[in-house]
Amino acid sequence: MLPSATVGTLELRSLVEPVRRIISRLKGHYLKAEAVDVEFSDKLVEVAQINSRGEKEHFYVPYDKLVIGVGSVTNPHGVKGLENCHFLKSVEDAEKIRDQVLQNLERACLPVTSDEERRRLLSFVICGGGPTGVEFAAEMFDMLNEDLSNFFPKILRNEVSVHLIQSRGHILNTYDEALSKYAEERFARDQVEVLTNSRVKEIRQDKVLFTQKGEHGEIITKELPMGFCLWSTGVAQTDFCKRISSKLDVQSNKHALETDSHLRLIGAPLGDVYAIGDCATVQNNVADHLVSFLRTLAWEKGKDPEKMQVSFREWRNVASRVKKRFPQASDHLRRLDRLFQEYDKDSSGTLDFGEMYELLRQIDNKLTSLPATAQRANQQGQYLARKFTRMAQAAPGLRANEIDYGDLDEAVYKAFKYKHLGSLAYVGNAAVFDFGGMNFSGGLLAVYLWRSIYFAQSVSLRTRILLAMDWSKRALFGRDLMNF
Repeated sequence: MLPSATVGTLELRSLVEPVRRIISRLKGHYLKAEAVDVEFSDKLVEVAQINSRGEKEHFYVPYDKLVIGVGSVTNPHGVKGLENCHFLKSVEDAEKIRDQVLQNLERACLPVTSDEERRRLLSFVICGGGPTGVEFAAEMFDMLNEDLSNFFPKILRNEVSVHLIQSRGHILNTYDEALSKYAEERFARDQVEVLTNSRVKEIRQDKVLFTQKGEHGEIITKELPMGFCLWSTGVAQTDFCKRISSKLDVQSNKHALETDSHLRLIGAPLGDVYAIGDCATVQNNVADHLVSFLRTLAWEKGKDPEKMQVSFREWRNVASRVKKRFPQASDHLRRLDRLFQEYDKDSSGTLDFGEMYELLRQIDNKLTSLPATAQRANQQGQYLARKFTRMAQAAPGLRANEIDYGDLDEAVYKAFKYKHLGSLAYVGNAAVFDFGGMNFSGGLLAVYLWRSIYFAQSVSLRTRILLAMDWSKRALFGRDLMNF
């Protein structure tokens, strides 16, 4: 809901809950500092903070279990001039955007501002057609359309322009196509310019350079005057994650830390370090684990796993092991009989190693990365909390039997399975919803549904009350356009 805070629809304090308030309920300990590095062998986190003398001081914090959830930064995609952009990843970013928007409006009112400069100041450009970019464009249009004429000269409204640049063929390209088209039609009606199949080349202090394909396939460079630019085009690793990834040779993903299906950081000591949220991705590699799936069957038969023939009954056993190890593959293993017949190329009634490998490789290719959304991070956090509780309960028995090695995670708890609850986006006094194939879009009713979902998912009763108060204040008095 950060886009709502950038235009005064919501107050920033309504979106966040103090960490100490949450930690105090659990009698935990909180340090406000920057994680710099991790010493895996000594189980220490290097931390830095500015002391009372204004100097950066480093110290170490020991851990038994370490959970990395540092989020991500915006992906620059190699574009020049991002220092001229704003980002929208935190409350601080929202506050900066709000100040910049109001400053532009105030400067546009000055009698010494030329017509050309006024149009530039009132040109708002959003790079990225994902949910964040779309919702910001919608909130910006609503503020300019509903509140601008009440507080600023009416001439400004005619010179305001909002532009959305998207590199793909549609905005909201991860949603159902019908919802993407609805959002585009809504923006077209609201005179929000959507530039699809456009790639930003460079962002200068007063303009955005981007490329489009011409009628004959040639690349044409265009420019767009801008007084404000928001860059919202995917995620990239933080410096902390890059530092950790460089220490672990098996970490090959350049965009996120790779974990196994139990959310354990691959390459780190087993069961010590976990990673969740935007900074991590779950590695599947179902086909690469084929030998381990077949090894148990091979030992029972006294055969080499690579030379073994698997019957349909044995294939069902292998499939159950795959589902347990990789829960995200369950949806692709529903019709076991159909899969067995499809990949039994020689119609022998059995699958050899090559046929099994090809079957699991195709399933592997169908598995996509988990979305970098709040609901994913929330589910992963709850999963680890339940797992750690279960491991703590099992600890006395493990110590009594002198068991302190092996795959304890798998022994006490199941692998993580992400359950997608749906996607939603606000598109200017309207909203779109994508609930696993069930799509819904509309006006006022959809907006209230959109609000109710965020209201229910708020962290605490305090934030829910503040949200309700902010929406009520906005309805009665308009948006808060104060600039400090």
